[in-house]
Amino acid sequence: MDLTEKQKRFCDYYIETGNAAESYTKAGYKAKPGAARANASRMLTKANIKEYIEKRNKELASARIADMTEVKEFWTSTLRDEEADYKDRLKASEYIAKTNGAFLDKVEQSGDMQLNINIKGSKGNGYRY
Repeated sequence: MDLTEKQKRFCDYYIETGNAAESYTKAGYKAKPGAARANASRMLTKANIKEYIEKRNKELASARIADMTEVKEFWTSTLRDEEADYKDRLKASEYIAKTNGAFLDKVEQSGDMQLNINIKGSKGNGYRY
């Protein structure tokens, strides 16, 4: 996936704007009027260009989504922020406690069950039959 700097700029502009012709000229490619669109479309069909755009989109998506560590850090900073509203601090402490397993839901189940136990062994093992 070796790309030139100009190709990388084209891809990055394309990811940013979604406009292939504009990205083509912004990246520094020269084209006659109307040719930028055709040239840019041709570039977008190349495997290495597609692969780079896909890889960058995954990186950007990953950076936009908070992981659990970041979420817990946010809750912790809210909990410790003495300027924050008390109910927000309390809610943050509840979320932290829940994700750490502090609250377990008690589940009660009722019903009939038949239990059969068969114990096999030799005589003299202490079991009565």
